[in-house]
Amino acid sequence: MTASPVKIRLEQVSKAFGAKVVLDRLDFEVASGDTVVVLGGSGTGKSVLLKHMIGLLRPDAGRVTVDGVDLASLGEREITTFRRRFGMAFQEGALFDSMTVFENVAFPLRRARRGRAEIEARVAECLASVHLEGAEGKMPAQLSGGMRRRVGFARAIALAPEILLFDEPTTGLDPVIKAVIDELIVELQEGLGSTAVVITHDLDSAFRIADRIALLHRGRIVAYAPPEEFRALDDARVQQFIRGLASGPLTD
Repeated sequence: MTASPVKIRLEQVSKAFGAKVVLDRLDFEVASGDTVVVLGGSGTGKSVLLKHMIGLLRPDAGRVTVDGVDLASLGEREITTFRRRFGMAFQEGALFDSMTVFENVAFPLRRARRGRAEIEARVAECLASVHLEGAEGKMPAQLSGGMRRRVGFARAIALAPEILLFDEPTTGLDPVIKAVIDELIVELQEGLGSTAVVITHDLDSAFRIADRIALLHRGRIVAYAPPEEFRALDDARVQQFIRGLASGPLTD
């Protein structure tokens, strides 16, 4: 799929929940340093794909490797340590509502047993990275939707991860705030020099932030290209998604 060094590779990955097949012999590669956006309609398995990359789900068949390491070869303790190489920002921030902003961002640092002074300095640094200086004492209920996402991003980068995973980062936000969040994703990825995978169904966001765009359909990646090439693909599924048409191969 790509001539660049591969950071994440899924080979013939299948996953079903009962009778529902979500991933079907899926092949997918993410090059080191790229920001890859995975598009697809609701319920197509985008989040399931993301959870396989971090080892939160194990495939029924096939293999997931990160830097050549097969995640299935790792025991529970090993994979817990391995996951520190990832930063994951969940839908709508997924903050702990009973914790302050400081405590939310500090959470992974405390789990990694960092010292108090280091935690305080790193939380301040991460909040500055998402333009939320001075918000440490606020509770999640006091934050707007966009601010909650940014706190979630600050928590995701706390351990300076090699790989950033974003699950529907702009869902429910107005167009202006979406653009702000998109710019922030680019800033964070470039600042860390990390590899990023973004799951979304938002085309505007995809074309703003992606180095490459993939389309997930019926459990497989059916198109994968840089943004302008993706836009021009002569594939009825891609064109239906881009145009937002109600009928076509995606809905037949």
